[in-house]
Amino acid sequence: MNQQAQTFGIGEDVDSWKTVMLIYNSALKEVGTKLEILNDEFQHVHQYNPIEYIKSRIKSPESIVKKLKRHGCESTISNMTEYINDIAGIRIVCSFISDIYRMAEMIGRQNDLTVVSVKDYIKHPKRSGYKSYHMLVTIPIFLSDRVIDTKVEIQIRTIAMDFWASLEHKIYYKFEGNAPEYISQELRECSGMISMLDAKMLSLNEAVGKTKDEKK
Repeated sequence: MNQQAQTFGIGEDVDSWKTVMLIYNSALKEVGTKLEILNDEFQHVHQYNPIEYIKSRIKSPESIVKKLKRHGCESTISNMTEYINDIAGIRIVCSFISDIYRMAEMIGRQNDLTVVSVKDYIKHPKRSGYKSYHMLVTIPIFLSDRVIDTKVEIQIRTIAMDFWASLEHKIYYKFEGNAPEYISQELRECSGMISMLDAKMLSLNEAVGKTKDEKK
């Protein structure tokens, strides 16, 4: 059992479940506040905010149980905290690809937040065409009698990537994960179009910035 699961040190009853959910909700609040401060500071210094909007969510009990079953694990709180990394999730949606890496760098510099792992599905997309930048972090949650390092998954993507991922999820949900190959192929092609759109918008934004600098 990892350090986090040991630190929880609670049983398996309803009250214990509520305590765990309280901790994960607190972690979301902590990370969300950090992101808002970073965005405000960037706006103050550069007169530009890299974040369009932020979404957060706690995984439902049903989703947690299904994921544990896929891992071949019993549905216990200790297994949940050890093996499932995305119980608490935050999605940061940015305007441009450059903003994604800028945000990831700023998050990584927070000294009371630990980056556990990074998965760059922008440079290395999933076979489905999915693109996003994932960071698994832990943040200390200070309770009255203990401090608990709690995992939060952060996804950073552009508006276009978020649009594609949202529709892909809805389409696959209708097919219960078994979409026909031609649907999957069409989605991969759409993902390529999304990438071209992101690249074009970034190029336009850089051109605008260059024009403003020349006028100074």
